Amino acid sequence: MKRILAAFLAGAVFGIGLVVGRMSDPNVVLGFLDVAGDFDPSLLFVMLGATGTTMLLFPFVLRRDRPLLDADFHLPTKTIVDARLVAGAVLFGIGWGLSGYCPGPVLVGAGGGMWTAWVFLPAMLVGALLQRKVSALRAR
Repeated sequence: MKRILAAFLAGAVFGIGLVVGRMSDPNVVLGFLDVAGDFDPSLLFVMLGATGTTMLLFPFVLRRDRPLLDADFHLPTKTIVDARLVAGAVLFGIGWGLSGYCPGPVLVGAGGGMWTAWVFLPAMLVGALLQRKVSALRAR
C-alpha cells in the first residue's frame, strides 16, 4: 500500500509540475522547437531546472543502501549507444516535434480533456505495442 501511495504522490507531483511549467500544452513545446519563428524558451528553463535538480540531488539519493520503498535501486545497466537506441530516439523526436507531446504531458493533457491529447494517446499506445511485437519477433 505504501508503494502505491508513493507512486500516486510522485505521479501527482510530476503532473502538477508539468501543468505549472506549461509542458502539458503542446504549443509551448512546438514554440520551443520553432527556433526560426515564434520561439518560446520556457521549455529550456524547465529542462535546465529539472537537470540541475537531478544533478545536485541524485548523488545523495544513491548514497543510501536502498530506496525507501524497494529492496534495490533499479538503474539502467546498458551503457552502449546502439542503432536501436538511436532509431528510437529519432522516432521519439519526430513524434514530439510533430505533435508537441511526449508520454507524460499527453497523459496530463488527456486527463485535462485536451482533444489533441486524445488523438495522440491511441497513436502512442499503438506505437508502443508495435515496438513490443517487433522486439519479440527479433528476439526469436
